[in-house]
Amino acid sequence: MGKIAFIFPGQGSQYVGMGKGLYDKFEISRSIYDDAERVLGIPLKRISFEGPEEELRESKNAQIAILVHSYAIYSSIKDSIQPDIVAGHSLGEYTAVLVSGSIDFSDALHLTRLRGELMSRAGEQSPGTMAAIIGLAAEDIKKICAELEPDGVINPANYNSLTQTVITGEIPLVHKAMEIAKTRGAKRAIELKVSGAFHSKLMTDAFIPFKKVLLKQEFRNPKIPIVMNVTGDVVDNEKEIRQGITEQILNPVQWVKTLFTLQGLAVDTFIEIGPGKVLSGLVKKTVRDAGVKNLDNAESLQDFKEELKI
Repeated sequence: MGKIAFIFPGQGSQYVGMGKGLYDKFEISRSIYDDAERVLGIPLKRISFEGPEEELRESKNAQIAILVHSYAIYSSIKDSIQPDIVAGHSLGEYTAVLVSGSIDFSDALHLTRLRGELMSRAGEQSPGTMAAIIGLAAEDIKKICAELEPDGVINPANYNSLTQTVITGEIPLVHKAMEIAKTRGAKRAIELKVSGAFHSKLMTDAFIPFKKVLLKQEFRNPKIPIVMNVTGDVVDNEKEIRQGITEQILNPVQWVKTLFTLQGLAVDTFIEIGPGKVLSGLVKKTVRDAGVKNLDNAESLQDFKEELKI
C-alpha cells in the first residue's frame, strides 16, 4: 500500500477570489479566516476575496493569504484523512510545519505575516527579480549563473522539475541570464511577477531579523514527518525544522529532490492543498505513475469530501 503526501503551494499561486467559496460554504473555513483576521488585525478576507491583484501580490499579503487558504481546506478534511508525510514549496513549507503539529495556528500566522513584511521590505531596499527557465537542465542553468556571479547576485532559486529551474537575483543579471539560456537551448524564459529576488542574498535584510525571531519561537517535534526545502530530506525534530525554515530565505528550494525523497518513501498519492495547481503539474512531470489530486476551491473540496464520504 502506497503512502499519502500532502503538499502545499507557495507564493505566486495566489489569485483574487481565493477562499471566497470556502468561506461561504464551509463553517470550519469561516472560522479559520475569522480567527486569522482577529489574530493579525488585517482585512485578509477583503484582500483575498476582492483584491485588487496588486495588493494581494505584495509578499506581506500573498504569503498569509496562501497559508490561511491552504489551512482552511486542510481543516475541512483533517478528521477524515491524514497524510503520512508533508512538504511545502517555499512559503508552503510554513503550512506543512503547521499541519505537522510543530507550531500552533496563531504562531504560524504571526511568523508568515512577519516573513512577508520583511521580504516585501527587502525587495524594496535591494530590488531584484526571478525568472523560470524551461527546457534546460539544472546543471546548465547553474553554469550560466556562475558565469554572471562576478557581476553581482544571481543564483538558482527553485529546482522545480527536471526541465524547469527558477533563477533569482539582480534585475539586469536575471535578464541577461534569460537571454543566455535561450541561446543555449532553453525553450522559454519567463520573468515572474514577484516583489523581490527570493532565495538569494538580496533577502539578507529579511533573513537577519527573521532569524532572531525564529530562534525565540517555540517549535515542537512534528507528529507528521516533513521533507524540508533546503535539503530535500526528511526531518522529524524541532531543531531541524527551525534550522530549515531559517535557511530557506537565502537558499534554493530543492523541490525535485523533495519529490524523489517522497517517492523513495513509497508515496504514490500526492494531494496538493491550496491555491492553484502548480505543484500538481510538477509532480506529474517528475514522479512516474503518481496519483495526483488538487484541492483548490469549494468545488474540488466538496468533490473530495464526497469521494471520502465525509
